[in-house]
Amino acid sequence: MQTGAIGMGRRPGFALIRLCVAGTILFALAAAAPWIVRSFGYQVFVPLLAASGLVTIVATRLAADVPVRTGLVVVLGLALAMRLVLIVIDPLLSTDLYRYVWDGRVQAAGINPYAHVPADPALTALRDAAIYPRINRADYAVTAYPPVAQMFFLAVTRASESVVAMRLAMIGCEVAIVAAIIALLRRLGLPQTTVVAYAWHPLAVFEIANNGHIEALMVALMMLGVWLLVSKRAIAGAVLVALAALAKPYAVLILPAFWRPWDWRVPLAVAATVLACYLPYLGAGWDVFGFLTGYISEEGLTTGSGIWLVALAQALPGNVPGLTALYAIVAAGIMIWLGLRVAFWRSPREPIADIVLLLTAGLFLMSPNYAWYFLALVPFIPLVAAPVQAPIWALTLGAFLLYRPLYLPYNDLTWKTLATLPFLLATAFAWRNLRRNS
Repeated sequence: MQTGAIGMGRRPGFALIRLCVAGTILFALAAAAPWIVRSFGYQVFVPLLAASGLVTIVATRLAADVPVRTGLVVVLGLALAMRLVLIVIDPLLSTDLYRYVWDGRVQAAGINPYAHVPADPALTALRDAAIYPRINRADYAVTAYPPVAQMFFLAVTRASESVVAMRLAMIGCEVAIVAAIIALLRRLGLPQTTVVAYAWHPLAVFEIANNGHIEALMVALMMLGVWLLVSKRAIAGAVLVALAALAKPYAVLILPAFWRPWDWRVPLAVAATVLACYLPYLGAGWDVFGFLTGYISEEGLTTGSGIWLVALAQALPGNVPGLTALYAIVAAGIMIWLGLRVAFWRSPREPIADIVLLLTAGLFLMSPNYAWYFLALVPFIPLVAAPVQAPIWALTLGAFLLYRPLYLPYNDLTWKTLATLPFLLATAFAWRNLRRNS
């Protein structure tokens, strides 16, 4: 299988200089981010973030031609610098981070985080001026985060109940992500320096170092699980992916790649992992699933307004009765078929391609409303064949438009369409090229 980025040239010294220039541009954007928001607003900042991904694409191609040791020093050094400059400023695009710190504080007080909304009078003694006022949905929603995320929040806040500490912990998760990517690149015989595709990707830099999303933990566990799968340790890998799903549930999309037909060990290991992680929180009864059902409703998944294909279909001929239920059945059928196809007909030499297929299809059908959901795809960019990279770049960079930086008619549908069309076009071109070369 031909994989990896194609170098832009064969002069390592010149490529290294251009790589440094690209990294400096991205670092400057990270350093200037608060000033850009204050001076020009999100209508400039968000499209600029998406456009900066073009610099990362160029850097990924350049990185294939630089010496490994020097290249990794440049790539990882600038990646760390970008992140450190962002953790000391307030989150620019999301307030989820404050809920993480709050949930850790609640657990440290011996209280089940699924038992009370933050505004509950029972938690009055835990409130402060730094964290509590910035918690979203504080007056009506208990936490939506599963047990592994909760354990992580508790562990981090025992060191410090601050957003800086939480973001540093998320960057620590990125160390595991980068290590897994480099190990996989080495195993696949690909340039290790192309880890820059993840390390400098604006979605990873801003959504983790600045917004501090729990996807960092999910992706770290998921990538370590993928590394174990490639290393022929599918059961251990499946356990790690189950833990990833208990940090953010949609990691479950890739589990079929870890199962071989009629092998009971993987399902049993996954079930035991889920049960063990939920046990400490079962005192909340059925509320142990938190705000999950409320979140599904709030995001328009029950009515279909938050699902791009359903919303698009309803906008054209008008409201179609039962369309959302029909879509859910068809989408579930597609994912079950893909899962069985991967499990029964997967080539042992190409598990990563199957994982990317499952993850991409699941995210497209799920149609998330938030950019950070697409972080799960970013680590796979340097690991897949060159024709497959373009759709992933398009999907992960177009995701920034889900922040809806400008007002447009039919705002939500318009922005979700703008975020999705580059992916569809890139997929069409990739499919055409694959057919032409086959």
